Amino acid sequence: MSGVNVPALTVFVLFFVLVTVMGFLASRWRRADDAQHLDEWGLGGRSFGTWITWFLLGGDLYTAYTFVAVPAAVYATGAAGFFAVPYTIVAYPLVFLFLPRLWSVSRVHGYVTPADFVRGRYGSKPLALVVALTGILATMPYIALQLVGIQAVLDVLGVGGGENANWFVKDLPLFIAFGVLAAYTYSSGLRAPALIAFVKDTLIYIVIIVAVIYIPMRLGGYGHIFDAVGQKFSAPKAAGSLTVPENKQWTYATLALGSAMALFMYPHSVTGVLASKSRNTVRRNMAIMPAYSLMLGLLALLGFMAIAAGIGKGDKKFNAQLSVPQLFENMFPDWFTGVAFAAIGIGALVPAAIMSIAAANLFTRNVYKEFLKPSATPADETRVAKLASLLVKVGALAFVMTMDKQAAINLQLLGGLWILQTFVSIVGGLFTRWFHHWALFAGWAVGMIYGTWEAYDIASPATKHFGGNAAEIPGIGELGYIGLTAFVLNLAVSVVLTLALKAFKAPESPDETRPGDYSAETGDEELKNAPEPVAAH
Repeated sequence: MSGVNVPALTVFVLFFVLVTVMGFLASRWRRADDAQHLDEWGLGGRSFGTWITWFLLGGDLYTAYTFVAVPAAVYATGAAGFFAVPYTIVAYPLVFLFLPRLWSVSRVHGYVTPADFVRGRYGSKPLALVVALTGILATMPYIALQLVGIQAVLDVLGVGGGENANWFVKDLPLFIAFGVLAAYTYSSGLRAPALIAFVKDTLIYIVIIVAVIYIPMRLGGYGHIFDAVGQKFSAPKAAGSLTVPENKQWTYATLALGSAMALFMYPHSVTGVLASKSRNTVRRNMAIMPAYSLMLGLLALLGFMAIAAGIGKGDKKFNAQLSVPQLFENMFPDWFTGVAFAAIGIGALVPAAIMSIAAANLFTRNVYKEFLKPSATPADETRVAKLASLLVKVGALAFVMTMDKQAAINLQLLGGLWILQTFVSIVGGLFTRWFHHWALFAGWAVGMIYGTWEAYDIASPATKHFGGNAAEIPGIGELGYIGLTAFVLNLAVSVVLTLALKAFKAPESPDETRPGDYSAETGDEELKNAPEPVAAH
């Protein structure tokens, strides 16, 4: 980079200091009677109302990587990059059907993680363990990509000593950001990202609204922007197109559907939902969350604006991930560039905090308490979860430091494939107890192995393996999203083996839930008069 943008960096640092202070003060916000309880540290006391939950889920799902990667995909490939818009539109009606049920049964039985629910519903430690480990595995590269998002901003700001600096000086700003994130997450738990999410989402909305009005004015209007995009993608050997080609329409549709199904299987998404104070809070949020999809559509257009602005033009080695940060620096006044970069930077801190908390909850409840120390007290759980959240963030930082960014992107794509394989166990269990737990285990294994193997065989110009997410769908012959094909195989194996096991009268494990648990609301008489629920394992 040419040099440090001092005004932009100053504004960026001021916002970073603001959210740092808010992160530490969050421990005093809605202070609990017993802070040494996993419900308090890991779920914010299960007390968040509609608006707090809305900002928390928005901060959780619409990350810095979304801010950078979605327009980068549009910049590089054109129409195919817009798949994120339909998948978020499809996701909310879908999850409206089952998330209130998950909230209710979790509230009755004190479940903190989706693996807690699987353990209680099917009475199977092995099945709950693989659901927990899959969640941790899928979350780790996601956290790493938030750090990649911060790196992209720091690169454009010109801090870190430049390419010729030694590794420590070059990455020192990232170390500082990581240290602050780790400290306030350890101190305040889920309350910290919930409070900071107000700042993050407000900044993002301001930046996008300004961007979609101000930047086109500077570029000669949207007509000129689309003319420039049309010229780029109509050129010989162009890497993308303005419409989805016929031979990629199955890929586009299956990727959107599979991504929608996977979105709320991620542990951090479930954590935001379980932190809600009521079933109606969850339902209301699924109705108003599509407002973020409108924002996402406008955000994607920034990729086209970067093309019209000539960002990276003529540079064959230009990193598309830098297209939006570079667009902001070129188009905005320096002070507002700092605001835009702060939105991206804070947009990394909020989801990274929630993801590390969700992964820590999974380890604490479904590995440590289940297998290492069944007698652990709530205080023990909270202490272990805090330490685990630090280790998760250290792992993500080490990943970013030791591996290239393409590896992080590839693993994040695999993460979506992996987490989708928990859908049958979790969502299926919310509506029926028909599946046998060993059949679900086998279905999960088949989906994981098939999906990972197929992805491994895909090459791209940037990598020999894991170079894409689409392969031929068996029996159809069209290219489709590997994760969704793996899910169909997972479901088929689960159904067939369940029929076989029931035919042979294989023993079933006990189900600790009751039908009324899935529709219970805070304050319901059935909860007040019900027998004491069985504690989560």
